[in-house]
Amino acid sequence: MNKKIKISILMLMGCLAITSCGKKEATPTGESTEINEQTSDSEGQTEAVSNVLVIEGNDQMQFNTKELRAVAGKPITLTLKHVGKIPKEAMGHNLVILQEGTDEAAFAAKAIAAKDTDYIPASEKASIIAHTKLIGGGEEDTIEFTVDKKGTYNFLCTFPGHVSMMKGVLIVE
Repeated sequence: MNKKIKISILMLMGCLAITSCGKKEATPTGESTEINEQTSDSEGQTEAVSNVLVIEGNDQMQFNTKELRAVAGKPITLTLKHVGKIPKEAMGHNLVILQEGTDEAAFAAKAIAAKDTDYIPASEKASIIAHTKLIGGGEEDTIEFTVDKKGTYNFLCTFPGHVSMMKGVLIVE
């Protein structure tokens, strides 16, 4: 990387650090973070058939929610939207859902060194239920997965420095 690019990135990061300080308030988008589609069987009983979850990350290193809910044993469709404008090289976001009991801090420490795999450490695949790809401003990624066991599962963004502010829980009922 040449010197001009390095200086530009450092300046951008400095500006981000300055502008991200202060009041931390997520702006509501009017979008629901959870939609449970329902259908009725021939006996008129209502059954949840899918979980559709949407979560947003922004240029201030924030998710728009710290809690997602889903129904156990049903397919989950999760969309991560980066509603900011900064490219993924400087302000990338992903969402990684961890198995119960995973040491979040230890996982995040290993993720920092996994730049070549978009900050998803290959050595920790057994600790991951599902993850999105790393995205930048204006991008989104949708994944599908199923969690059979009811419980509370931590999720986080593994881009360096983001885990302290960008984390939450997926509650599977």
